[in-house]
Amino acid sequence: MIKKLKVIILNYAKKNHWFLVLLRRIKHIRGRINYLIYNIIFKTDAKLIIFESFMGRSYADSPKAIYENMVNDKKYGNYKFVWAFKKPNEKEKYFNNKNTILIKYKSKEYYKYYSKAKYWISNSRIPEYIKKRKDQVYIQTWHGTPLKRLGFDIKIEGGNALNSVKEIQNKYLTDAKRYNFMISPSKFCTKKFISAFNLKSLKKEDIVIEEGYPRNDFLFKYTKKDVIKIKKELNIPLNKKVILYAPTWRDNQHTSGVGYTYRLGIDFDKLKAKLSKDYIILFRTHYFISNSFDFDKYKDFIYDVSDYDDINHLYVISDLLITDYSSVFFDYANLKRPMIFYMYDLDIYKNKLRDFYIDLPELPGPIVKKEKDLIKEINNIDNYFNKYKTKYMEFNNRYNYLDDDKASKRVIERVIE
Repeated sequence: MIKKLKVIILNYAKKNHWFLVLLRRIKHIRGRINYLIYNIIFKTDAKLIIFESFMGRSYADSPKAIYENMVNDKKYGNYKFVWAFKKPNEKEKYFNNKNTILIKYKSKEYYKYYSKAKYWISNSRIPEYIKKRKDQVYIQTWHGTPLKRLGFDIKIEGGNALNSVKEIQNKYLTDAKRYNFMISPSKFCTKKFISAFNLKSLKKEDIVIEEGYPRNDFLFKYTKKDVIKIKKELNIPLNKKVILYAPTWRDNQHTSGVGYTYRLGIDFDKLKAKLSKDYIILFRTHYFISNSFDFDKYKDFIYDVSDYDDINHLYVISDLLITDYSSVFFDYANLKRPMIFYMYDLDIYKNKLRDFYIDLPELPGPIVKKEKDLIKEINNIDNYFNKYKTKYMEFNNRYNYLDDDKASKRVIERVIE
């Protein structure tokens, strides 16, 4: 009966935006009250750490890398670790550490452990009503080197489908006020984080730790056995080349009651006709994207891996990356493999949505606006490094020079030990 009632309420909310907003406000107030109560009851536990990645969606990114480094280090044998997930039951398969607890994102336990944990480790913003005590430490690992402008660096008025530019900036500022450390992989990234999160006005420029991205450690440690294991797990052929297609979300594509959506800007029929003999495509949407895609007609050619937790695994099994404005290419560049930038809506994205931090000619690969040119570039991929080798080297020297297999260890030594 309760489940049926929840379904009825959810369906009504999807059709009536005002009701959806009301439900969110009620949840917000309930979360605030729960946290205030627990914050009064509990004291800080010096050996308790709480992790979350992409707002409870994934077991991935730098929080995962830091966690795995710690659980495999005897020095932290008496620590307790907490992971927050939207669907904790689906993540149990990743954990066998007796000192690790899985909890539901934004549940009563979620607020309880945030009130108790000495260390908070996240790669995205956490709810603004969670207040940090002076003896607690918030480590923000963020989720990538930015191409598109963030927070206080957004100069185009209008914001996104849910928030104005001012509201976006307030969210960044509220989160940044709680930071004790922010992880950066380069001088470039440090500079952008300081401006995007307005750290100078908070007198927090010195909280940024330049040690490389922990999440990229795996890109320097994986083995051929890992590649075969991941391909078998995804049930993809071992005898074909793999294209990872990872477009980002658009600020102006949003459906009330659903969330951010993505309208395909690519004709998979044409790609299948031209490429399916030699290639398969792994399709990976941004974690904000809520709509699903029906790829039944592309069986054995397109594999939807949007719900796969760790994109690092998809990087190492891919022979080629196709993206647009997503920051994935910064990390993928560590593998020194070909990349194509399919920017079919470049003028709109640059001038009306976000704009960029870097000049696009810096990108170590072709910028393509038309589908016929995309297929042409894929077919000519064997000549990629003849054209982009120097630019690729310069790119890594500027943006990835700190990445190796020990960033997690260095970060832990700086912010915990």
